[in-house]
Amino acid sequence: MKTTFTAAAALCTVLTASTLARAQNAEAPKTPEPAPAASDTANMDKLQDFKSTGAMNTIPVVPQDPQKAAEIEKTLSRIKLPPDFHISLYAQVPDARMIAVGPQGVVTFVSTRKNKVYALTDRSRSGHATEVKEFAPTVEFKNPNGICFSKDGFLYVAEQNRVLQFPAAEFFYETPDVAVSPIVKQGELIPPSEESFNHSARACVVGPDNKLYITIGQPYNVYAPDKYDMYYKAGLGSIIRMNQDGSGREIFAHGLRNSVGLDFAKDKTLWFTDNQVDGMGDDIPPGEINHATKMGENFGFPWYGGGHVRTNEYKNQTPPADVVFPVVEETAHAADLGLLVYTGKMFPKEYQGAIFSAQHGSWNRTTPVGARVMITKVKEDGTAPEGSKPFAEGWLNSDGEYDGRPVALAQLRDGSLLVSDDFAGAVYRITYGK
Repeated sequence: MKTTFTAAAALCTVLTASTLARAQNAEAPKTPEPAPAASDTANMDKLQDFKSTGAMNTIPVVPQDPQKAAEIEKTLSRIKLPPDFHISLYAQVPDARMIAVGPQGVVTFVSTRKNKVYALTDRSRSGHATEVKEFAPTVEFKNPNGICFSKDGFLYVAEQNRVLQFPAAEFFYETPDVAVSPIVKQGELIPPSEESFNHSARACVVGPDNKLYITIGQPYNVYAPDKYDMYYKAGLGSIIRMNQDGSGREIFAHGLRNSVGLDFAKDKTLWFTDNQVDGMGDDIPPGEINHATKMGENFGFPWYGGGHVRTNEYKNQTPPADVVFPVVEETAHAADLGLLVYTGKMFPKEYQGAIFSAQHGSWNRTTPVGARVMITKVKEDGTAPEGSKPFAEGWLNSDGEYDGRPVALAQLRDGSLLVSDDFAGAVYRITYGK
């Protein structure tokens, strides 16, 4: 009998492109559902029973190349920040995407869209990682983009079509074999028939209600009307939530196209980004920062492609009357991804409670935009009258080329910010001090 981890049980145990743009409205290319590899199935069976796989004796380490570090620091010297803010290289991490900071302050985890998750450790408290190595190398990941922690130390990894729970990840990360349980089995997060290379990166957060929230992008640019009912029921184009053991799954918010960033504010309401429809022009439709104040809200897709801009595919249909429009409309095609509500004390008071978001940078635009970190200051009534403004920018150089592409943000215990960059293969640290 396989082990299913509850919080109490686990803690007790521990104590002992152009082509992409046309991800077409009629047919999105699908990836056939492969049968799990025998080695993967065998490894998972053993790990769930706290048994060694014997597959690996040492953990692969990511070398920190001094020459590459110097090149990255040169780029960082050109990044514009507000006065008295500073940015530096925290670690070299291949394909760095989402970031999950361990609640015990021991280790930080960084995801990729490929098949690796990395563990970063700053053993000397030097302000940069002194060790970067693979996490759970005997687990075969598939696009493990979404990672997040519960307050009591459970790490969740939301893959393309599976959700894994790692109890005591900050304890077990030192060995190749780790405790793991699939709380959503392979092929059960979305219908396998709807798997696609497009919009398959999940994001997750554990909310103040201790439930797990996961963004589920839909695979098309704009899906055909005959897909609507099935997608709505399956949670495609939604934010879903569930108990931490995978039970009680429900749709929290729908009418999304492809959200890859979310976080809760102090008032327990949820903020998230959403990416707009491609192929409508350089300057429309806008990207979005949205605010979910209760369960069941509809955020407008597929009737709206971003902001108040109607999609061509649904222009003759009457949209629902209860659509919730974005609080902030962002620059079109800047690709707003990771989002963080800042709760630290290192930054000045004006930044506390503000939203930081990462713009990955455009691909569907004649003149590139984005590749920066934005700041959105929110009032108590949930409005942001000043909109979003650049906080850290300069990764898009004067030649119109990308020297980096920010993806996501996380807050360290001291209040400094980490920023991931999958183009440079790096994680940066932003601090404040005169």
